[in-house]
Amino acid sequence: MKADPQYAPEHLALEAVRRLGPQARDWAEHAREQHPGITADALADQAVKRFINHARLSGAVSGATGLPGAVVDVGVLAWTQSRMVLHIAAAYGVDTTSPDRATDLLVLQKVHKLAETARVALGVAAGRERASRLFADSADRPLSGVMLKLGVKLAQMAGVRAAKRMFAKMIPGAAVVLGTWVNSSATKDLARRTRELYGRP
Repeated sequence: MKADPQYAPEHLALEAVRRLGPQARDWAEHAREQHPGITADALADQAVKRFINHARLSGAVSGATGLPGAVVDVGVLAWTQSRMVLHIAAAYGVDTTSPDRATDLLVLQKVHKLAETARVALGVAAGRERASRLFADSADRPLSGVMLKLGVKLAQMAGVRAAKRMFAKMIPGAAVVLGTWVNSSATKDLARRTRELYGRP
């Protein structure tokens, strides 16, 4: 993502489906074996609760470590949210290893409004990944500028839309509380949208 920050959300979505899709599928299968008769809604409830707690924890940590922690946090939050989306999908019996889930991630996280534009962007990002293996990046970009762009892109993906909400974590004495609130609020909103998508009859 540092090598191609413009397409950071797309790279994260592709990698999430590769790495986390099988994990989410296996989790749902194991849960159904352990609890025969458990409903899809009950499984989704478990996933939502688990990952909202993860989001709160990372928000508290970033609030305690200042701006560098806040930049890292949005990446951790976007990854945590991707795990939650894939676990909710698995709860409702959706194939979490399908490339379509990367498209869903980008639309649910409001990186793209339409599935078609998300698919095009994913195709571009995948092509750039392949190209990067063949050609070294000759541009000598300052790391601070790359990290700032990366932070903004991942904040957008994680639902931390307003800069005030992200940088509110810096307020002395309130950083931990605000970091926790910002992350849990964005993750709850995403959970609601995800359940509306995958929980349809």
